[in-house]
Amino acid sequence: MRAAALVTLLAAAPASHAVPSQRWRIESPPSHVDFGVRLLWLHTIRGRFEQLAGAIEPRADGRVVVDASVAVDSLAMPSQRLRRWVLAGEFFDAARYPTLRFVSAPVARAVLDDGGALDGQLTLRGVTRPVRLELLPARCTADACTIEAHGQLRRSEFGMTDHHAVLSDRVELTLSIAIARMPD
Repeated sequence: MRAAALVTLLAAAPASHAVPSQRWRIESPPSHVDFGVRLLWLHTIRGRFEQLAGAIEPRADGRVVVDASVAVDSLAMPSQRLRRWVLAGEFFDAARYPTLRFVSAPVARAVLDDGGALDGQLTLRGVTRPVRLELLPARCTADACTIEAHGQLRRSEFGMTDHHAVLSDRVELTLSIAIARMPD
């Protein structure tokens, strides 16, 4: 569950008509990261992180880097009891690790515009691991874009090993990221 927050992290990308030297910021709201983890392989526990921040930074070589953070305490879930459990030490440990952070490897703008793999490093619970997100083609106007991405991660890779008999290790992620051009 906690791994899904990754998203963190989070993938966002400028439109093909964006200026390569332009910076973009993640707009929150409406950006969010949804996750799901199987409970007893019958039911899926779902949550949504509603507070994201970050930017897409241009590089001199024409590629871009996505740098995004998620506020762990922005987690929304259908049950407050379940939310408290997920934010506790055995999962996200929000008191000690209040943010998740994703920093992408430099990527060609075309991947962000047209869709494809976005590799990067996710830091969750003080552990940094590689993560791959699959981007869908961006939906853009001249000054704003919405990016959808999917991915998965393993809870155990981020130190979340409790409840392995009843919770799947695999966490499914769905990201919806709104970005806007930063003023010059």
